[in-house]
Amino acid sequence: MNYLLIPAALVLLAGLLYFAKKESIPGQLMTKPFLSLLFIVAAMIQPHQGSTYYHLILIGLILCLIGDVCLIFFQSRKIFTAGLVAFLAGHVMYVIAFSSFGVSGVFLWIAAAVSLCLSACVFLWLRPSLGNMLGPVIAYVVIITAMVISAAAFANNTSIVLTARILVFCGALLFYFSDIFVARQRFVKKAFFNRAAGLPMYYAAQFMIAFSTGMI
Repeated sequence: MNYLLIPAALVLLAGLLYFAKKESIPGQLMTKPFLSLLFIVAAMIQPHQGSTYYHLILIGLILCLIGDVCLIFFQSRKIFTAGLVAFLAGHVMYVIAFSSFGVSGVFLWIAAAVSLCLSACVFLWLRPSLGNMLGPVIAYVVIITAMVISAAAFANNTSIVLTARILVFCGALLFYFSDIFVARQRFVKKAFFNRAAGLPMYYAAQFMIAFSTGMI
């Protein structure tokens, strides 16, 4: 089943990118929700034992699906903000899930220092364009940075199978960088490049995190 999900996801992703380039809301509604539903299915079909980790990740994935639908209506500030809140709540679920297996160490401190510096730079870059979105964006930057740091703590736990550690940390990084392209599209410069770069990274991230549930 896992092997069938990836080809299906790639087909839907290609369709989504096509409709995003055309700026077709109906086309995106025909592809994006179903593509996002696949990463939820990916988590549900893993050989998990109904662990707390699985349930936290599953809730996070569902919240992200809600955020994905909201972001289709990119031009509406209210709907965009609702999507931002949904993603923020999803990140909180991820932070709790990753932190529950987190271990301190040199890797964690290096990852934390780098991500904090990068997030500060990204915020300063966005700051002139934020307007009344300043508060929500600050909250989002804080929580997604916390997600990367908690993923680093998770990856630092050598008692966890290496594949799961790689999936979680790389997934968190891809999610982080995909959100930079979302921010660039919303606040800096609208261009198809933002979606062409950001969407593949975002969906790769979500599938990586979803697949990790079968290894914990």
